[in-house]
Amino acid sequence: MIPASVPAVLATTMQQTLGGVAQWSGVGLHSGQQVEVILQPAPVNTGRRFVRLDLAEQPVIPAQIEVVKSTQLATELVAHGASVRTVEHLLAALAIAGIDNVTIQITGAEVPILDGSAQPWLEGMQRVGVVPQEAPRPAVPLREPITVYEGEAFVSAIPAPELRLTYGIDFPYAAIGRQWCSFIPSELAAAIAPARTFGFAEQVEYLRSQGLIQGGSLENALVCSKSGWVNPPLRFADEPVRHKLLDLWGDLALLGTPPIAHYVAYRASHHLHTQLAQAIARQMV
Repeated sequence: MIPASVPAVLATTMQQTLGGVAQWSGVGLHSGQQVEVILQPAPVNTGRRFVRLDLAEQPVIPAQIEVVKSTQLATELVAHGASVRTVEHLLAALAIAGIDNVTIQITGAEVPILDGSAQPWLEGMQRVGVVPQEAPRPAVPLREPITVYEGEAFVSAIPAPELRLTYGIDFPYAAIGRQWCSFIPSELAAAIAPARTFGFAEQVEYLRSQGLIQGGSLENALVCSKSGWVNPPLRFADEPVRHKLLDLWGDLALLGTPPIAHYVAYRASHHLHTQLAQAIARQMV
């Protein structure tokens, strides 16, 4: 149930798009392929959508929870016979910047990893600016709490008077251990956008043998070993948990505008993030 103190619609702001064209290029974390991304302003109620420029029919893949296909070490979307993978950092940056409507033109099947964070995406968006549009963006509260479990891991959405994101991790590596962080949307640009993806030295050989992290390097990912960080310094003492929260916000962006709630995750994954988003989508119908 919605708490009595929470109105049916908490606030209404205007939808937004980019003030110009923004462009990046880089390698895909898993594919290792060079890819170009061009963000174009889009009309109201378009939403966020990918367009595969490298394919003959230039199929459109909406950045929506309904088209999630795979969540193995990244979030993959599939629609109209085409796919795009590792979308979470770019979608998180769009959500942080408040960009509702955008056409994401891409020349390959994986969004480039850049430096492993959302910061380069966000900086490019900030350079071209954000423009308000003549259509409302309602902020609707979550009606009832939702929790998705997988063993000890879970992710929850709890009705709340304001949106907040809280994340916890616990890894058997002394350099990471147990970490928690919690932020509201106005803090995300500074608090989580710069946080880079991370992995473990002992897993690199196996993952590459499985066709994964072909584009991974010490320039686009933090690497931790049993003896400590392979490529310090960290941007934050708790950079790993901040990056996990960034992943969560990018996955929740597949809802368009997530409902007002307190989102809490512990030892979660893209699989759990997207399962929660799917459950929220069913509640919002």
